[in-house]
Amino acid sequence: QVQLVESGGGLVQAGGSLRLSCAASGRTFSRYAMGWFRQAPGQEREYVARISWSGGITRYADSAKGRFTISRDNAKNTVYLQMNSLKAEDTAVYYCARHKAAYGLGPIDTNEYDYWGQGTQVTVSS
Repeated sequence: QVQLVESGGGLVQAGGSLRLSCAASGRTFSRYAMGWFRQAPGQEREYVARISWSGGITRYADSAKGRFTISRDNAKNTVYLQMNSLKAEDTAVYYCARHKAAYGLGPIDTNEYDYWGQGTQVTVSS
């Protein structure tokens, strides 16, 4: 069983920055692509960013490009999301998730991720 625990959320003013972390249990973390997703009240969960198992490939939703950076430290079993130039519309609960299949990059479809963290709240005040 894999457990994912997010941290680093909070309240920040528009234009500010936050760094989210997602710590994973188990010894297979380095084999799997990881993704960050978010869900605002009354909205569906949406894709934000993803990173390949090795960290060599990253992809972003249009809303995150140029402002967010996803990275991972396989020695620490942790994936990060650095968020800069935050906007009010970034307010949401942010989740990390592990892709179902080992290796590769992973898709943006939430159904292709099998383990999810409990989420961390990010609130951006305007």
